[in-house]
Amino acid sequence: MTTGEAHVDKSRWPKDVPDSGLTKGLALPLESYMVPYSDQVVIDSALRDLQTECMSTYGFTVNLPRPGVHPPASSNSMNIERRYGITDRAEAEKYGYLLSPEQQKYTAQQAPDLPGIQVEVLTGHTRPEPVEAPVGSDVGYSGVGENTKPARAEYKGRKLHKDGCAGWSKRQLELNESDAGFVTQLASTGLSETRPHKSVEQAVKRWSACMKDKGRKASDPYRAMEQGLVETDTQDSIALALDDIDCKEQTRLIEVWFKEESAVQKRLIKENKDQLDVVKTRTRDVLTAAKAVK
Repeated sequence: MTTGEAHVDKSRWPKDVPDSGLTKGLALPLESYMVPYSDQVVIDSALRDLQTECMSTYGFTVNLPRPGVHPPASSNSMNIERRYGITDRAEAEKYGYLLSPEQQKYTAQQAPDLPGIQVEVLTGHTRPEPVEAPVGSDVGYSGVGENTKPARAEYKGRKLHKDGCAGWSKRQLELNESDAGFVTQLASTGLSETRPHKSVEQAVKRWSACMKDKGRKASDPYRAMEQGLVETDTQDSIALALDDIDCKEQTRLIEVWFKEESAVQKRLIKENKDQLDVVKTRTRDVLTAAKAVK
């Protein structure tokens, strides 16, 4: 680690499988086709090294953000910890529905502050307007704004790579970004299919009745989260979050919903086995290539 470089504290990284809260020990079937955060850091670190090397060929010395410094709340895009609303009472006691301050640093990450020409060489497009994620959300930095233009064709007589050094680095690892999108879309389909299932509907109704008994009005956990995130009084938001989690535990909502979605995902895996097998193989190969980057 070079002097002044951000420190990576692996103890703050999300676990591959939650070790606390109502989702402790739970992993949905499609998660086996997703890249866990620890592996994502390996891939992103390789991309960073390749991009740094590529930029140097144009005469630029850049210090790109170091992967792993600001970890997200969940190990992968399934976001099991908040898939059915908040589930960790210890976290809720401190922050209500908000992410912890450290996790908020992940959602608020911005593109590196580089001169315009370096942005073009790195990305293959002109500098975008900054795009900020909502504070406390699970949405990360999007990177490219709508007002970008294609980069110049060359710099000091050297042709720019297609999609810049960032695109070049992904091609070196043979990274297929559509793979992650495919798995995430299947997971989204599974959640949507599960919501109207009778057992889930009944569990949600029991949860809502429990909340009503506590003086709360919320038709489902997502509505409660919306209320908690817009609540200006922190203590009121925390109290709502704790009632929410207590009612989930009393009604076994998480257990019921997880069981139903697991069954749906297993069916989706069977229906999409060939493509998912390709995704798993390509992901393994990308990780192997990333580990080989020096």
